[in-house]
Amino acid sequence: MGVTMGLNLLLLMAMVATNILSLYHLSSTLQTPKPPTPQPVPDHLLHQLHTIRATINHLTRHHPSPSTATSKTTKPTVPSDLLLYSQLSPIASSCHDHPDLLHKYMTYTPFSLCPLDSDLAESLSLRGCHPLPRRRCFTRTPPKLTSSLPMNPFPPSLPDSSVVWAKYSCKSFSCLGGKNPNLGFDLPHELSNFMTYKSELDLPIPQLFQIAKAANSVLRLGIDIGGGTGTFAARMKLYNVTILTTTMNLGIPNNEAVALRGLVPIHAPLQQRLPVFDGVVDLVRCGHAVNRWIPVTALEFLLFDADRVLRGGGYLWLDHFFSKGVDLEKVFGPLIGKLGYRKVKWATASKNDSGGLKNGEALLPIFAVYELPLLRRWVSFIEQ
Repeated sequence: MGVTMGLNLLLLMAMVATNILSLYHLSSTLQTPKPPTPQPVPDHLLHQLHTIRATINHLTRHHPSPSTATSKTTKPTVPSDLLLYSQLSPIASSCHDHPDLLHKYMTYTPFSLCPLDSDLAESLSLRGCHPLPRRRCFTRTPPKLTSSLPMNPFPPSLPDSSVVWAKYSCKSFSCLGGKNPNLGFDLPHELSNFMTYKSELDLPIPQLFQIAKAANSVLRLGIDIGGGTGTFAARMKLYNVTILTTTMNLGIPNNEAVALRGLVPIHAPLQQRLPVFDGVVDLVRCGHAVNRWIPVTALEFLLFDADRVLRGGGYLWLDHFFSKGVDLEKVFGPLIGKLGYRKVKWATASKNDSGGLKNGEALLPIFAVYELPLLRRWVSFIEQ
């Protein structure tokens, strides 16, 4: 009996203690101050995040997970080229693959000077994060601008004061020219480019105009893909031909040099669709940037985009394209042949350096083609 009473008393004390602890915890919870209200996210960041999220969601819907793909056997309604290109150059959704670079790029003070991060912007563009998110900041300008652009695109020198050199290792154009004359900044050295016939691998500009004249064609507008400092556009300007130059800086002021020569630079990577309307240019030249290092499918998209902007009877010029001999025969020759162009000039030569001999590379430096889409496109129009 005494044991039972003692046990009941112990249980009663435990119940009371538990209730007291519960009341204390409840009162302390009620007295805890509310957490501070989070600061609102700036509108410009919300707009950018919504845009990127919408793009990612759009592409994700067309790339189902493996479990979903096995359960559903229906054919996708999205064109296969869109799915393929979304993997090669994912239409700005690659920004999602590089959050650290994107966060660093978008970390700035609005309504003030932009940070010196053009190399960061270029890195994002080359990784497929293009077009880049817009920002509300002011671009830095050099301390002393030129009063006017030169009429002669081959001036004796380019003004150093018109470039913001803080982001480059060299601090003058003479430094760049002395480091490597083939970079395109030594303008006296550039004077002979595209004008002399040194070997079968060259196509001087006078010969290009002879080809166009023999075909009753006209050269007025063109695009130079990967044109460096714009020497080809500069030379064509002297023939009253307007050439747009696509070029990336990659640590040297290529775009600034093109503009200082009175020409038009387009800061665009190779995987970007050319910002030109369909069938409006007479000539597309692909410089040294277009070579065998480009993935084959990406190169195919690039060539067909060049075909898109060329008018009927226009010219495509692959200048010093190089590849291994076996790839030239089995890969790149058939790839270019898909365009259905008539060959105007075709020349190959083995590389004479040690690397070329070791790897069995062959130069395909000139593949100037005369496009004959008038009949091809006219027939397609009738069939439709």
